[in-house]
Amino acid sequence: MAGNISRLTSKYQATVPAAVRESLGVKAGDALQFDVTPNGVLLTKATDQDLEFARALTGTLSEWSSAADEEAYRDL
Repeated sequence: MAGNISRLTSKYQATVPAAVRESLGVKAGDALQFDVTPNGVLLTKATDQDLEFARALTGTLSEWSSAADEEAYRDL
């Protein structure tokens, strides 16, 4: 069975193959969630609850947004 392959652009963007979009039930504008597991990466459609949780955390992560952090992690 052939896998669904997509290439990253220079801006680290990729097209989600049609079969994957259909399997996830996503459309343009939907958010995707990437979970790193010991066996690889799990890709799912982000739920409203996932998005609300992420928004709630945003204000608590400011200690990682200094100019020194941007410089240190620029190439990652």
